[in-house]
Amino acid sequence: MGEIPLPPYITEYGGDRERYQTVYSRPEGSAAAPTAGLHFTPELLAALHTKGIGLETVTLHVGLDTFRPVESERVEDHAIHTEWASLSSMAARRINETTLAGGRMVAVGTTSVRTLEWAATRAQGIDPYDQAACPWQRVAAFTDNVDIFIYPGYRFRAVDMLITNFHLPRSSLLMLVSAFIAQAHPTDADAGRRILLDLYEEAKREGYRFYSFGDAMVLI
Repeated sequence: MGEIPLPPYITEYGGDRERYQTVYSRPEGSAAAPTAGLHFTPELLAALHTKGIGLETVTLHVGLDTFRPVESERVEDHAIHTEWASLSSMAARRINETTLAGGRMVAVGTTSVRTLEWAATRAQGIDPYDQAACPWQRVAAFTDNVDIFIYPGYRFRAVDMLITNFHLPRSSLLMLVSAFIAQAHPTDADAGRRILLDLYEEAKREGYRFYSFGDAMVLI
């Protein structure tokens, strides 16, 4: 019997271990919980369904390197970790149909972002950093090892909104969120980082909780 892998910054935890599981997770293999999903309860999912908000699931087995800080001087020189991910053909079809009908894709967590953006780029042989490529791409079903590194300058093809927790300093996850914010400021190379840090300072002043068992933000 194994134990639920807690983040390295949690040295002692006497609470309910099931609290570190999302209510919708199924396949085993992840080394950490997709923590943005911890905010969702069966009651909340039912309420979303009642309001006509659809739900599609993706699979990404979070690797232990997700907690490893970026140590290189240049972001581009960081060797991003590899994680196993999968998007079913049925989920891909429904996502594409929704987008073509004018719907918006809300990714719950950076794990979902990495999976969907891979499905919209490298799963189809598209360079994620090719600025000449179409700004929107259909997602394609895939099962593969994913090593997409999203940092400011990246153009998102699949994700319109993001729900995410507050992340560790110098983490690749923090850079992904910075990249998402930076989309609205294409002429300001530092806007994503600067705005995100301002948001974090506001969260600290208001007493928001950080990291895995903390609060979340919604980026639109």
